Amino acid sequence: MVLTGDFQMNYKKLDAALAMALNQVQDPDQRSLVVFIHTQPLADNSNATAILENLGISGIAGNKEVFSATLSVNEIAKLSEQSWVQYLKLSQKLRLVDRHLGSKSISVNKY
Repeated sequence: MVLTGDFQMNYKKLDAALAMALNQVQDPDQRSLVVFIHTQPLADNSNATAILENLGISGIAGNKEVFSATLSVNEIAKLSEQSWVQYLKLSQKLRLVDRHLGSKSISVNKY
């Protein structure tokens, strides 16, 4: 774990892409990373609900266990310390698929 601000980063809870992206952030307090937060069920955890709400996440009630938010490095570090957070994953930008297949055809076998 590496010290970030007042928090220890638990890299075991980060996917590889997020861990790499953290190294490229200039300001650890600027919200610049879109992250998926995978949690344990939060039904009886008011502390978890409060932390997520403070990060600007809404719709926490119910059985939802995956949330998304734009976070700073320090916020990610704080979340990585929480026992109810299972995994943090960097949101990847979608790429356009090349629509040009030329003269190639695609076949699908039905069974």
